[in-house]
Amino acid sequence: MGLALTVAAATFLMAVIWGSPLIELMRRLRLGKNIRIDGPQTHAAKMGTPAMGGVLIVGWTVLVTVVANFVQFVQALEIAESVVIPLGVLVAYSILGGIDDYQGFRLRPGEGMRARVKLAVQLVIALAAAVLLYWMVNDRHGWVAVPTVPELVDIGLLYIPLAVILITGSANAVNLTDGLDGLAGLISATAFVAYGIIAFLQDQQFLVVFSFIVIGATFGFLWYNAKPAQMFMGDVGAQALGGALGIMALMTNQWLIFPIIIAIPVATELSTTLQVLYFKATGGKRLFKMAPLHHHFELIGWSETQIVQRWWLIAMLAAMIGIALALI
Repeated sequence: MGLALTVAAATFLMAVIWGSPLIELMRRLRLGKNIRIDGPQTHAAKMGTPAMGGVLIVGWTVLVTVVANFVQFVQALEIAESVVIPLGVLVAYSILGGIDDYQGFRLRPGEGMRARVKLAVQLVIALAAAVLLYWMVNDRHGWVAVPTVPELVDIGLLYIPLAVILITGSANAVNLTDGLDGLAGLISATAFVAYGIIAFLQDQQFLVVFSFIVIGATFGFLWYNAKPAQMFMGDVGAQALGGALGIMALMTNQWLIFPIIIAIPVATELSTTLQVLYFKATGGKRLFKMAPLHHHFELIGWSETQIVQRWWLIAMLAAMIGIALALI
């Protein structure tokens, strides 16, 4: 844990130092946010804010993780004892998110990659990760921890489709949560703290270090994402964090409690799904004033700061409940 906290602090400092140059570079490249015209009017002032800040999180996570685990990578330790899978998923989803962001700036302004194409690629990445987890490290994975049950439960090949759903759903849930200044970063960092603690209790030191590196990088990003945000995370960061969180849940075998630990992203994704289904079923009526859920609360009078702080309080409570369930 001492190493994890040290590298987290170092990652935070490096991210803060390089945040300003990144913002300037994104401005020069005109990688600015397009704001939904049907969204809350208070968001109009955010138009043009640099919107691929997730590069800061992913870039420093990759760099520090490789440096911190260099000897292990060189010695080619078993993949179960390394961070190859979570790091690979983080990078893969980041590349996909970066392409989505870029298309939203240049090719399909305000829209980005076509939903069915993005989902197909997400599923392929998740499937590759699930197969690696099941067949290459089956001595520790392919199992699930059930609260109050002392032994892990082997669910066989059912593990693979469930893992694919979990990883893909997590990536999209965190991505949808990225709608207010500081929201996705705070929620994601809180969930990584929870799984970092769980990994520590399981003596999975590589996962502990990886988790806290991500936390340090995310805190560095939040330095510039606090309201009023100087840059936004974008899909390049949100999808990456969500996908990596899914891997953390699977590698600790504590994925039944995952919906609790990421309660806010789950509620956010659920609100969007319900909005779409209700709209189609009723011929145009809306269940919420606007989806995702945080925009609904904006439109009923909550300030952006109130929503972010209250959602973060809920996220911390959910993380504590999740850790408690993992200890049962």
